[in-house]
Amino acid sequence: MFIEVLRRHLESLSTEQGGWLAGIRDPLVGRALALLHERPAHHWTLAELATDVAASRSSLAERFTRLVGMPPMQYLAQWRMQVAAGRLRETGAKVSAVAADVGYESEAAFSRAFKKATGVAPGAWRVQAQERPAP
Repeated sequence: MFIEVLRRHLESLSTEQGGWLAGIRDPLVGRALALLHERPAHHWTLAELATDVAASRSSLAERFTRLVGMPPMQYLAQWRMQVAAGRLRETGAKVSAVAADVGYESEAAFSRAFKKATGVAPGAWRVQAQERPAP
């Protein structure tokens, strides 16, 4: 039933509406989003992603940006931070393990990126997230 509701919602979206929901409706961008979501730790390049979805780099970048609202690599960076935030909140994994899980070879680089995205260092974010009630 949930799938049917989601399918109908996707069909009702206007063609001007952006975001990842608009992106998954497009065959090309939808495949790219699926790959990024399946393998956030992979060291993606635009060229590799375009090859994997059978598109040119420029056409993928243009369509992805138009539909999702940001370029693929920027989307990947945000997706990695969302995945990392979930792992920090839901597991006791070390920050270095979370960093590796989302594609960072260095805990320091991950910590800088996470703090830039959230305004808080990963360890402090974990403490704050565990103190907040679950949604």
